[in-house]
Amino acid sequence: MIVCIAEKPSVAKEIAQVIGAGSRKDGYYEGNGYQVTWTFGHFCTLWPPEDYDSKWKRWDLQTLPMLPKRFETKVMTGDGGVTKQFNTIKSLLGKAEQVINCGDAGQEGELIQRWVMKEAGYKGEVKRLWISSLTNEAIKTGFQKLVPAEKFDNLYYAGSSRAIGDWLLGMNATRLYTLKYGGYKQVLSIGRVQTPTLAMLVTRHYEIENFKPEPYWELQTTYRETVFSNTEGKFFKKEDGEKLLNQVLGKDLFITEVEKKDGQEYAPKLFDLTSLQVHCNTRFGLTADETLKTVQRLYEMKVVTYPRVDTTFLPNDQYPKIPEF
Repeated sequence: MIVCIAEKPSVAKEIAQVIGAGSRKDGYYEGNGYQVTWTFGHFCTLWPPEDYDSKWKRWDLQTLPMLPKRFETKVMTGDGGVTKQFNTIKSLLGKAEQVINCGDAGQEGELIQRWVMKEAGYKGEVKRLWISSLTNEAIKTGFQKLVPAEKFDNLYYAGSSRAIGDWLLGMNATRLYTLKYGGYKQVLSIGRVQTPTLAMLVTRHYEIENFKPEPYWELQTTYRETVFSNTEGKFFKKEDGEKLLNQVLGKDLFITEVEKKDGQEYAPKLFDLTSLQVHCNTRFGLTADETLKTVQRLYEMKVVTYPRVDTTFLPNDQYPKIPEF
């Protein structure tokens, strides 16, 4: 039996319908020689500090920095749904002839599925389904062009390195700043993304708070109901503007040069996730999370391509299909 692991139940359902695995079981679909199962996002995480060394459980400056010799992963605890579904996946992988990684086409999708297979103890052959849309044609084409999982090893290493870097910074810096500068029971959380973002917000806040408006003057003239501005821009001293005004006051205006050229304005690029979130916030007042959830749902409805990447171009397999829309 070939086991396919998708990242979400909805994606697993779409894949199962296309490859003929139409029988719904508890935690997977089955049929036509396939078993299609799923995670729902992150099932595994890096060990917390105390799992590496019991002395790291206590927050103490003497134990910093915490540098594990080898980073390990484990299945997340505290969620019965995750535990049950992981056990289903582990059971299927234990009997699998081959596994097809159907995770999302990106660094995070690669990392999620690899950690699950690692924790399940699977050692057999793995193929990779790499698609950026969920149309029936894209799924069929993807299964016809499966590639060895090893081709995406560097993507997995990049995701793993990012996770380890987050752990090293977050665990060590959070404890350091909390112990040195935190008040009573106050945790000062430090993170690779959150801390620089917070710094940008604080810097901007102080720029606004300390802003001092300065008066300025501009030299302008009106000709045929059109306002022309002096190319020297703003004058922060009124005397400087008046000096130039006195030089031209009462003199005729001459047009010495007219330049005309043809221009082209290209259609805007497609949205990536960040630009879409900015646009939706400006136009509709949606938060970044609301936009992400909306576009993810649209992706699952097959009306947009995979949203969690930075590309602003359609994949090559989409161009021939554009006239259909």
